[in-house]
Amino acid sequence: MSNISTVTEFLLLGFSEVRELQLVHAALFLLVYLATLMGNLLIVTVTALDWRLHTPMYFFLSNLALIDLCLISVTVPKSVVNSLTNNRSISFLGCVLQVLFFISLASTEMILLTVMSHDCYAAICHPLRYEVVMNRWACGKMAVASLLSGGLSSLIHTAATFSKPFCGSNVIQHFFCDAPHLLGHADSTVILREVEVTTFTTGLPLLCFISIIVSYVRIFSVVLKMPSVEGRSKAFSTCLPHLIVITLFLSVGAFAFLNPKSNGPSGMDLFLSMFYSIVPPATNPIIYSLRNGDLKASLGRMLCGTGSNKREMFARPLVL
Repeated sequence: MSNISTVTEFLLLGFSEVRELQLVHAALFLLVYLATLMGNLLIVTVTALDWRLHTPMYFFLSNLALIDLCLISVTVPKSVVNSLTNNRSISFLGCVLQVLFFISLASTEMILLTVMSHDCYAAICHPLRYEVVMNRWACGKMAVASLLSGGLSSLIHTAATFSKPFCGSNVIQHFFCDAPHLLGHADSTVILREVEVTTFTTGLPLLCFISIIVSYVRIFSVVLKMPSVEGRSKAFSTCLPHLIVITLFLSVGAFAFLNPKSNGPSGMDLFLSMFYSIVPPATNPIIYSLRNGDLKASLGRMLCGTGSNKREMFARPLVL
């Protein structure tokens, strides 16, 4: 396989060569996948049907749930099918699409988490101007900008990864196509180009990280000055799920991508790839549901059939 024109497929690294363990892997991944789909779809459904949750915070939360739903759908179903059929192959086009969509969705989620930190800042630090700052049009533009920015970042990375010849083995030491692992099969020109692209595109997550830090420094400076203990408690309760999600997403992603890639099959590489591609989408619904009384109350009203038919796109946020 000396160049792209001769590459028709890649071979993904399986979790085991033992047939029984392959079936166990397929069953576990399928359960996690279905649970993740149900959790994220539940958030989208509840926030869409309950007019009380038609606020910017829940608008962005439903977008985050949709992104998580798509993110885990890029990698897990293919891995389950490969384990069930005892077939490790993935087509060249399928590999390109996995890289394209995974990077696009992960980048979009990072930007959306930054937007959500700005929403928390506006709600807590400028409650009287919140409706003006976070109106429907502004929220829509932020959501679209997040998606477009993530897609642009993905196109740059994917073009740099697949624009030059591949050489050597076509075995990817990963359970899905991932750009850093694919670069191990590329020539030096691709690697140098990817270094240049990575240097350029790291400005996006770095900018997001700095923006999140600045937002929360301002939030905590205002919250700590609140005379009411109840107000401080509500503010911290609102911010805590978002902080946990951001910490989990950034720490897992940074640890996985900064970890040195091994030349051969590695259980640690498999564990890390599974951790950063599955854990954030699977745990985000749990984190927000456990810490959010409004979501639980809305779900209870829906199950009991006591929801209102009233519809409002954006309600005024609670002034802390």
